[in-house]
Amino acid sequence: MTRHITLKSALNEALDQEMARDPKLLIFGQDTAGGIDAGGVADSWGGVLGVTKGLYTKYGNRVIDTPPTEMAYVGAAVGAALAGVPVVAEVPFIDFMGVCFDQLLNQAAKIRYMFGGTAEIPLVIRTMVGAGINGAAQHSQMLTAMFTHIPGLKVVCPSTPYDAKGLMIEAIRDKDPVIFCEPKFLYDTSGSVPAEPYTIPFRQAQVAKEGHDVSIVTYGPMVPRALDAASQLKQKNINAEVIDLRTLSPLDLATVLKSVRKTGRLVAADEAHPRCNIATDIIAQVTEQCFSSLKSAPQMVSAPHTPVPFSPVLEKAYIPGAEDIITAVTKAIIPHS
Repeated sequence: MTRHITLKSALNEALDQEMARDPKLLIFGQDTAGGIDAGGVADSWGGVLGVTKGLYTKYGNRVIDTPPTEMAYVGAAVGAALAGVPVVAEVPFIDFMGVCFDQLLNQAAKIRYMFGGTAEIPLVIRTMVGAGINGAAQHSQMLTAMFTHIPGLKVVCPSTPYDAKGLMIEAIRDKDPVIFCEPKFLYDTSGSVPAEPYTIPFRQAQVAKEGHDVSIVTYGPMVPRALDAASQLKQKNINAEVIDLRTLSPLDLATVLKSVRKTGRLVAADEAHPRCNIATDIIAQVTEQCFSSLKSAPQMVSAPHTPVPFSPVLEKAYIPGAEDIITAVTKAIIPHS
């Protein structure tokens, strides 16, 4: 059975179904089960924006409330996973991953390698990314590239409720640490999602819209903006292809290269800051591997190299949107425009 549900509900359903399937699976997070001396069930928010709401009521002490000490509970999650207990730990905002970065960079990411492949780390770190809800500079960053850079970590960023559920279940069943980046701006968007459990394999990009004039490659919150741009471009007789990467590590570069070889033009879009982001990586790899197929210089769409503004007006100007993508496509098709 397929229903229309929100991206937030799809994540909740994935966690619920996996906790029912695996009695060892634990959830760590802030405000998942109320705080110490708080109201318990009545005060179990389900995390900062309610993604895990209701799970404490169903699974009791397998949903563990933590203080805002990311270093401690992420370290505990790494240890539990190494001991064979799968954990989904929520670091509410990717902005705070610096507090527990050593546990991920030097421990979780390295353990399988250091033990010759014999160790497993069934760990998912859920974290919110991106701007759009006036969260200001310390709660709005798109730091996906920081974790994509690290070998040993897998990095996921869905753009639809269907992908959110399938990728979350895949992440929980994976035996390596996964950084699961959730675009909070898309939490309330809805789409068709099967009621039964299913998985979406990593390294499997989605052709969100087929086209033949230009390839727009992106992920997460930029996907609906790219589709909006493609719809507007079609009215100008420009048929854009939109590639949703879904997973950033491992990366489905083959689908990207196939698209660019077909269209001959590339626009890479990322809400992150422009230096060393996912868009720059895509442009570099495409330029290296299919330069002869390019009809024009690849174009990048990104946010400015500044902190995210708190002002709603400035934040709206900061976030790259459909118009920025259309401008980049125009430059790719008419290089001197």
